[in-house]
Amino acid sequence: MKFHKFISVILHPIVIPIIGVLTYFLVIPHRIPKEQQLVILGLVFAATYVIPLFILILLKYLGSIASFRAETIQERKAPIIFMIVLFYLLGNIFSKYNSVFDLGRLFYATAFGLSVVYVFFFFKLKTSLHLLSLGNALGFFLTLSIYYTISLMPIIVFIVLISGVLASARLYLKAHTTTEVYLGFFLGIACQFLVFYFL
Repeated sequence: MKFHKFISVILHPIVIPIIGVLTYFLVIPHRIPKEQQLVILGLVFAATYVIPLFILILLKYLGSIASFRAETIQERKAPIIFMIVLFYLLGNIFSKYNSVFDLGRLFYATAFGLSVVYVFFFFKLKTSLHLLSLGNALGFFLTLSIYYTISLMPIIVFIVLISGVLASARLYLKAHTTTEVYLGFFLGIACQFLVFYFL
């Protein structure tokens, strides 16, 4: 039980974006100065970790959510709307610059995926945001390998493996059904490829 909770915490959806962007800077050739990379990382950290955490604290204080896990569909609606806006704004910022246009696609696709998740709420489906974030990461690095014609196989294999571990943990904790776990993962991948080919 403790292991499954630990995995769920360290691979929380608000942690994955900063890890993904950091990995992106490490594996993709860039002419961006290190100082600018740090500024970008700081912006991503603020928009995808600090602000969402503040929003969750505020919503809990207001009584809109019972816990930071936001377990029910109703509790997830407000946080996801905020996240859609934040990711879309990040997409807008990064897509203006050729040097980090990839990150623009990443965040547009994530906003798209979260929008689909919100639509699924009307069908009583609580898509796994944990697996959505890892599906996004996998789709992102798969599209990067196609675009730059480079092999990112170690990263891709690692994401697949930890996705399997995380999916097992979420199912063990009864946080989601099998359908919700698979749906989140493959939705994340699909959104990255859709944005990659149409943007």
